[in-house]
Amino acid sequence: MALQGFERRHRPKIGVGRAEAPEWLLDHTALNMHAIGPGPELEAEWIAAGLQLPDRSALRRYRLERVREQLRGADCDAALLYDPVNIRYATDTTNMSLWTMHNAVRFAVVNTDGPVVVFEFSDGEFLDAHSEVVDEIRPAPSYTHFLAGPRADEIAHRWAAEVAGLVAEHARTAGSLSGCRVAVDRLDLGAARALESKGIAIVAGEPLMETARTVKSVEEIRAMRCAVHACEAAIAEMEAIFEPGVSELDLWAAFWAGSVRRYGEWIETRLLSSGPRTNPWYHEASSRRVQAGELMGFDTDLVGAYGICVDMSRTWLCGDGRPSASQHDTWSLAAEQIRRNTELFQAGTTFRELSEASWYPDPDKYRHYTSLAHGVGLCDEYPSVMFRHKWDQVGYDGVLEPGMVVCVEAFVGPRSGGEGVKLEEQVLITDMGNEVLTNLPLGLV
Repeated sequence: MALQGFERRHRPKIGVGRAEAPEWLLDHTALNMHAIGPGPELEAEWIAAGLQLPDRSALRRYRLERVREQLRGADCDAALLYDPVNIRYATDTTNMSLWTMHNAVRFAVVNTDGPVVVFEFSDGEFLDAHSEVVDEIRPAPSYTHFLAGPRADEIAHRWAAEVAGLVAEHARTAGSLSGCRVAVDRLDLGAARALESKGIAIVAGEPLMETARTVKSVEEIRAMRCAVHACEAAIAEMEAIFEPGVSELDLWAAFWAGSVRRYGEWIETRLLSSGPRTNPWYHEASSRRVQAGELMGFDTDLVGAYGICVDMSRTWLCGDGRPSASQHDTWSLAAEQIRRNTELFQAGTTFRELSEASWYPDPDKYRHYTSLAHGVGLCDEYPSVMFRHKWDQVGYDGVLEPGMVVCVEAFVGPRSGGEGVKLEEQVLITDMGNEVLTNLPLGLV
């Protein structure tokens, strides 16, 4: 039986030539985690906090049109997507996201002027039928050595023939592969050669998808506010056990457990360190126990509620004492960098202008983070705003637009030694300025 309240508004075609989804599949569609949603308790918590729940149908339609807008601009007939984050953006479907990041076993074809087809792994059609932007679901052939072994080339050519046939059917030159252009985000070498052998011209799809994901809709921002609220509640549970003697792993486990309970999906890293491990940055959580008077810093990197990334950092002081002079000075520099640079992030400002106007401690005396800021949505995204002293090597220009969300970063670690401080805020760019979406105080707890 389908779950109460699940509306069968959409019946995607299942498999080539099949007109209707079978009843059993629709019943299991109602049991999909995206169809069940966050649950009434968490939704009530968000509503009580004054948040609005996102209209997920509107969110899906907006994202699909953003993808098609990029495809039209690049004169492409379709997108072929293997990155689970891009598949999520275009279709709002998932299947074992972390596993499929390194196993090419499911993909989507988004025709510019035709259907959206998800090719699903291992009879998993019921995992995609909840999304009204998915028109058809087919089984996914996999040419990976893991599944295909010595038959990889044979299966890749069979795969390429099916993909090329689907694209040709809905291409500008309907029924012909002549001149067909397909934007591809990632593809194995053998598969790329097989697809080109069918007459398909492969176009770099990653820049198109990153650009599509850049500007968020009203519904995406509503989802992000819910995700931030859930993340901060999980951080509070970690804070509740933060006392001398607690291990870094215990702290991370508390945060992870709180995130899972609040509709979180995965965490991209394990960035939590204490004491001497805080400088340089990028140590991940270990069995080390935090001592009284030490600093502990963390970076959430959470793919949380609704698949939205919440990427914020804080550094706390362990125990009831006061920070030392060096701890206070280092934290003050990081906090000043965050506060001064956040003010710079305004619609219409170029990345070059941000880099030139940014403030940060002398890089000869202090270690810094990888970038001044980066975009965020379903994960860390375009753009990355580079430090002034690194611009000639890795910097690139662009313009901040309303609807972009960026994470403003600061890590300050004295090169002479001692602890480091990591801080980060998630910031929405609007027509009227910017809004810091993350709410936890920056101060040393």
